Amino acid sequence: MGSFSTPLSGLMAAQDQLQTVSNNLANMNTDGYKDQNLTFSDIFAETGATNGAGDPMQTGAGVAVSSTASNFTEGNLNATGTASNMAISGNGFFVTQSVSGMINFTRSGDFTTNNAGQLTSPNGDLLLGYPATDGIVDTSGSLTALQVGTGVAIPAVASTNIGVTANLDSDTAIGDSSISSTVTVYDSLGSAHTLAINYTKTAANTWDYSVSIPSNDVTGGTGVNTTVGSGTLNFSDAGVLTSTTNVVPITVPALSDGASPMTITGPFGTIAKPTITQTASANATSATTTNGFAGGTLSTYAVQPDGTIEGTFSSGKTLALGQVALASFANTQGLSDIGNNNYLPTAASGSPVIGLAGTGGRGTVVGGSVEESNVDIATEFAKLIVAQQAYSANAKSITTFNQVSQATLQMLS
Repeated sequence: MGSFSTPLSGLMAAQDQLQTVSNNLANMNTDGYKDQNLTFSDIFAETGATNGAGDPMQTGAGVAVSSTASNFTEGNLNATGTASNMAISGNGFFVTQSVSGMINFTRSGDFTTNNAGQLTSPNGDLLLGYPATDGIVDTSGSLTALQVGTGVAIPAVASTNIGVTANLDSDTAIGDSSISSTVTVYDSLGSAHTLAINYTKTAANTWDYSVSIPSNDVTGGTGVNTTVGSGTLNFSDAGVLTSTTNVVPITVPALSDGASPMTITGPFGTIAKPTITQTASANATSATTTNGFAGGTLSTYAVQPDGTIEGTFSSGKTLALGQVALASFANTQGLSDIGNNNYLPTAASGSPVIGLAGTGGRGTVVGGSVEESNVDIATEFAKLIVAQQAYSANAKSITTFNQVSQATLQMLS
């Protein structure tokens, strides 16, 4: 029987190899799929016989599959242009949660959105990451499903600080008050209002400024504009802001749209780091900033290399919606493949180390792309030919042993 069991083990090993190669070829277009390879080991009979020199006499008893290893080499990254798609450039796995609550790990980033606006894998697993509140990502909290649906909305945030970067022409005549800057601010309801900052040169290196808002914007406003703040700017002979005096905080009274009154700081930075100068150059306002914004609904989003999902809202504001988490393992070969491109940790792989993309040896996230299978068709066909030849050779061995057995039986009959 040993004559038959040895080539039979070869047949079974070749069959396993053919099955593995076939599975690789079948998944060559499966995003995130990792090529698998079989490792074989020989089997020796347990004998105690020795030859004349005392060397052990052992006869090979066949072959067995000792392990199946996945090749975690990165596949090609294919740009799909789909915002929900992601690929990992480098090491790491996406963290997902199945419907049953099981935490899985995958390299396949062919994510879509479900009816709730959550990012999901094709089989419905939720993509997990760090949540964001008002555009601030909390990486210290628990992982949660990432929300990117177009129904995501942000409330209005009232402006509390403004900034103006400007230059006042030192050659301006004393008494000239034709110079101004404008800044857009937002109230608690998200309505936009324009603040006008008017400058009047009162002496060499000294300017008064006043901040006004259209009177129609405030409750009980009279005239064209209502002054809501003022002060004096003092410059050195080098045109650097040295002090501000008689500064009245910018206080916007109750607004006609029903929004709350506003108290706004700014707008010229600090004495240590001013944003306004006085030089012999044209009067100009080069930039303005405000920390408020109108409410809006999510229009589009894009995934950044660190995994941050930045959403652009109908108001034009861009805020973080969350941040994709990545996991790394001490031994990726120890992961258990459970299908659907998902893996589970084992004692051999070690526990997952979950963190941010680009840190702790984890790769970066490429938005709008997916990682293709790393199966090489030429290599697989070469392995297919070898496996087929091994199968044929072992089958021939069985046929030969059968012929010998039949001949022996004929001799005894």
